[in-house]
Amino acid sequence: MILGPAVQIGSVELPAPVMTASGTAGHGAELAPYMDLSALGAVVVKSLAAFEWAGNPSPRVHPAGAGMINAVGLQGPGIRHWLADELPALLATGARVVASIWGRSVDEYRRAAQQLAQAPAGVVAVEVNLSCPNLEGRRGIFAHDAQLSAEVVAAAGACGRPLWAKLSPNTDRVVEVAGAVREAGAEAVTLSNTLLGMVLDPATGRAVLGAGGGGYSGRPVHAVVVRTIYDVHAALPELPIVGVGGVACGWDAAELMLAGACAVQVGTATFADPKAPLTVQRELLAWCAQRGLSPSALVGLAHRGGLPARG
Repeated sequence: MILGPAVQIGSVELPAPVMTASGTAGHGAELAPYMDLSALGAVVVKSLAAFEWAGNPSPRVHPAGAGMINAVGLQGPGIRHWLADELPALLATGARVVASIWGRSVDEYRRAAQQLAQAPAGVVAVEVNLSCPNLEGRRGIFAHDAQLSAEVVAAAGACGRPLWAKLSPNTDRVVEVAGAVREAGAEAVTLSNTLLGMVLDPATGRAVLGAGGGGYSGRPVHAVVVRTIYDVHAALPELPIVGVGGVACGWDAAELMLAGACAVQVGTATFADPKAPLTVQRELLAWCAQRGLSPSALVGLAHRGGLPARG
């Protein structure tokens, strides 16, 4: 087990600074054969709705340069099925679990949160995925609309657990939205979801994904995420941030923490190496130890003169 110093995300204390990212680790214990899930800070499961959802037509995933593009479309079994049939095996690994929820309307988020209200204590927080397509937002993504995002977070309070709002980098309003969700009850924000993208097939000239466009992720988005975290932390220094985007090594994780994140998630790298979250955590802790720092001591140092000189 490779637990590190504890990190604090609002009222949630985790024994290690690295988690899986929603959408990349399945709904249950899929990654358990590859690593000790209890050694991570938490496992963030794929987003779930109050109902079963089939997702988008295939193809759903495609390489895109050094990254990947996906339009899985939030396929999932629904929260009631997850609670009964998939969560128990995940909790049996000793993992701390963060549930992720989505909906097409404020009411659907409320219903999802209500279904989670009776989840066992091992579900330590709920990440509210505000970065998915919806029916009410002006621009097609909840997180582009500060007022609507706040309404969703307020409705999600029905789960009775700490809320983290997962925001979108595809808007210049991210600081405004982060402030709005904090006021509505979010203890933290997760920055950030995928960038909007598209890949065309050179043989046909048509989109390679069945849904057309999709979400772009992986190493190439990392610098965008660093800037997003930096800007939000500068504007809202008391708001905890969970950083995610293009993290594939210990330095990537440290960079997000220096920009202002207090914990980190690993996503796309897991598709190439299922052990990536634990590898990143090991490298991050080694990097910190070499400098005589705890992970928590890194948070926001880029705003305060950077790293101390190494003696």
